[in-house]
Amino acid sequence: MNGVVVRNIDRADRAAVAELARFGVATIHEAQGRTGLMRPFMRPIYSGGRVCGTALTVLAHPGDNWMLHVAAEMIAPADVVVVALSADNTDGMFGELLATSYRALGAKGLVIEAGCRDVGALHEMGFPVWSRAISAKGTVKAAIGSVNIPVVCGGALVHPGDVVAADDDGVVIVPRAAAAKVAEAAAAREQKEDGTRRRLAAKELGLDVYGMRDALAKAGLRYVDRADRI
Repeated sequence: MNGVVVRNIDRADRAAVAELARFGVATIHEAQGRTGLMRPFMRPIYSGGRVCGTALTVLAHPGDNWMLHVAAEMIAPADVVVVALSADNTDGMFGELLATSYRALGAKGLVIEAGCRDVGALHEMGFPVWSRAISAKGTVKAAIGSVNIPVVCGGALVHPGDVVAADDDGVVIVPRAAAAKVAEAAAAREQKEDGTRRRLAAKELGLDVYGMRDALAKAGLRYVDRADRI
């Protein structure tokens, strides 16, 4: 689908998004059955950035950021703009000026399967971006794409209004309809991990905390007192 801008989309429940914002990407990914994670090359442009919001999706073309300007008109508070490309590209399609516009309109951050530039300025203004590359190479404005259609970004399917969570570990997508359920599962996982953390801090071994010894023995692992007795 090309040349379409969808003005009105259904976004994930705000309370569920706020609940998911409490958790890291790894916890959310595990809580929803290890699905929704973007590929590892989608990295934060600076360390420490963190965001959880609703997806405003963009389909753009290589080296062309025209649709990123079109998307600005569709931004609602707490949106995270997710930009997919019609073909591989690493040009610097997003920078400080667009970030200034996006922030003023309420966007919380950007995920783009292309390049980003003005990293120092974006870090200073605290606008988090996850991108495929960092590149100073500029762009043109010549080809139209679409806004607020389903896209595949970083290997993950993203529908408009889905939850986008991102931190130093990467980017994960939670389907809009599943947001509350995944938030509940993430809370349960976090509670369980708190107990595990206390046991590990008390010097219990993971072998015992996770009940690994029997499985290791069945797999053939054996202990000997000295190497010359193997």
